[in-house]
Amino acid sequence: MLFILVLLTSFLSILYLTAPSIRKFFAGGVCTTNVQIPGKVVVITGANTGIGKETARELARRGARVYIACRDVLKGESAASEIRADTKNSQVLVRKLDLSDTKSIRAFAEGFLAEEKKLHILINNAGVMMCPYSKTTDGFETHFGVNHLGHFLLTYLLLERLKESAPARVVNLSSIAHLLGKIRFHDLQGQKRYCSAFAYGHSKLANLLFTRELAKRLQGTGVTAYAVHPGVVLSEITRNSYLLCLLWRLFSPFFKSTSQGAQTSLHCALAEDLEPLSGKYFSDCKRMWVSSRARNKKTAERLWNVSCELLGIQWE
Repeated sequence: MLFILVLLTSFLSILYLTAPSIRKFFAGGVCTTNVQIPGKVVVITGANTGIGKETARELARRGARVYIACRDVLKGESAASEIRADTKNSQVLVRKLDLSDTKSIRAFAEGFLAEEKKLHILINNAGVMMCPYSKTTDGFETHFGVNHLGHFLLTYLLLERLKESAPARVVNLSSIAHLLGKIRFHDLQGQKRYCSAFAYGHSKLANLLFTRELAKRLQGTGVTAYAVHPGVVLSEITRNSYLLCLLWRLFSPFFKSTSQGAQTSLHCALAEDLEPLSGKYFSDCKRMWVSSRARNKKTAERLWNVSCELLGIQWE
């Protein structure tokens, strides 16, 4: 027993000593384009922290007018102030957006459309993970409601402005966790059976199916859509799970930083000649394989129609 303990301690010690090299190995791709985007307008959800904040920072550094759309406005203002100071770009703005409340989503869209005549990049970055069973203001299961339906409605409300500003892009943050997902149309709200890990996976699969169907419907409009897996990133998304917070802290030396996690979002927002790959899934700044469920055309179409019904919208 003592021998095993010593062996385990030695292994962990070596692992942590080599952590910087391991982290560098798993850091993934880097957005290499030097494109500058002065005058371009960008909306990023959940950009008050984590990957979204770093994405906002880099786009502001490249000259964009960036809207941080987030629930916690005070935290958003703090992030915006930091980004403005860091990038010397004063055009970093904060607006209230609660993706768990369709009234808030509509209010944000109404305010933005009144304020801005252009929208060139929409990054649906915000998300929740591993939440105990709960529902949004409108009665949707939280993962499905926030991660999928909230961004589905936001994109719908802003789409005409994107079309008017073409070429324009929509970037949806998904996850490798989509491999756990299945669109259970008979129980989308998780009332019959619920597991927070699978609920997260279902919502990330929904993000991929939405991206696929959106790209198909936008052909010829000048607006393209991409789905992104940012990697395993040391961010606040695990805040709803004590166990994940513990694991994230324990293995933090091996995870991507938020800046590294933002690279694929930046690649899909900025890279030249990406239009032929609209609807595809990216990880580490390159196209990535997806599960057969994420490629199912009938499921994508049905999810689109069901989402419209749940939200009370008509989106042809």
